[in-house]
Amino acid sequence: MHTNAFPPLNLSDNMTGCCPRFHPEGWDNQELHFNDKTFLRATTRSAMHIPWNMGSVFTRVQGHIEDASAARPETEVVLSRDTSAWEAEHLFAVDKDVPEEEMTTLSGDFITRVFEGPYRRAKDFEHDMRIAAKAMGKEAKRVFFFYTTCPKCAKAYGENYMVGVAEL
Repeated sequence: MHTNAFPPLNLSDNMTGCCPRFHPEGWDNQELHFNDKTFLRATTRSAMHIPWNMGSVFTRVQGHIEDASAARPETEVVLSRDTSAWEAEHLFAVDKDVPEEEMTTLSGDFITRVFEGPYRRAKDFEHDMRIAAKAMGKEAKRVFFFYTTCPKCAKAYGENYMVGVAEL
């Protein structure tokens, strides 16, 4: 895998007009390498890990990203993680800084695993990511998830894929 790159997304398979169908080939068991990879950072509020304001935050952020021409659809990846039962962090992969938003970078090595199942299993999948890192003789510092489709599209496609991304 090239530095600062994610596996490609197939945008042509989109029967919903919302999220394209996720094709897990090329995403499972990958090693990612980031060197000051640019991300827009946003947070959402939660109640016991259930998001409250995700829709409004994502709408605002997507609008700013589009206004800045800061992303390409084939690389639109959002890495998310719960920082507590009351807040979640979301890192939007972008090509450049986005005005009016908090910017950050990631550097280091990461591994991926593809999971299929309901969102409520994310805690189990996070545990699996930590075990996968241990099996490599490493420790997972942070575990993010790339939720590949919204709940409506997951239901339409009959599959709910999530990609675990563990920072080593």
